[in-house]
Amino acid sequence: MAPPPPLDLQAEKDPASTDPYLCLADFVAPLHTGVRDHLGLFAVACFGVEELSQAYEEQCDDYSSIMVKALGDRLAEAFAEELHARVRRELWAYCGGEELDFADLRSLRYGGIRPAPGYPSQPDHTEKLTMWALADIERCTGIRLTESLAMAPASAVSGLYFSNLKSKYFAVGKICKDQIEDYAQRKNMSVAEVEKWLGPILGYDTD
Repeated sequence: MAPPPPLDLQAEKDPASTDPYLCLADFVAPLHTGVRDHLGLFAVACFGVEELSQAYEEQCDDYSSIMVKALGDRLAEAFAEELHARVRRELWAYCGGEELDFADLRSLRYGGIRPAPGYPSQPDHTEKLTMWALADIERCTGIRLTESLAMAPASAVSGLYFSNLKSKYFAVGKICKDQIEDYAQRKNMSVAEVEKWLGPILGYDTD
């Protein structure tokens, strides 16, 4: 009887790289350790941006329209940063004595991470569906998900909270067919659907 074919491997990093292959689950205590751990989530938004921007466009004031959108995006990011600081210093207080200046914040020198769906550490946008269901986000905040799982209003930020002080941001590399098949099974989704959502990081051609 012939041996089964070998499984595909995660796309290799540069041979000179010493960086490990990371997963967000690496930053949560395994159940068997008995350690009580927590995972948080958040969603913030700046409302009224689209309406104000449209009003400026109707007045042929393109500059103000663009600036309103830019300010809305910056305010949403600022809300996310402020909320994360409160979690670190007050609510979970795992960095109660934190004193960071603006340069430190820009360099991500705070403890813990807040990765967002669709970004390199968490490329699967469909995880927003789980987040929205768990926290009843649309009812509580008014932030809804579009058919393409973008957030509306567009000036919005959402993500997860990890308090592990060794957690860090990383980028998921190219993934292979066996990983997609395994992930599809665990997500109770078809392989084709998973391939659609994770298209940018597929390490193979679906044609």
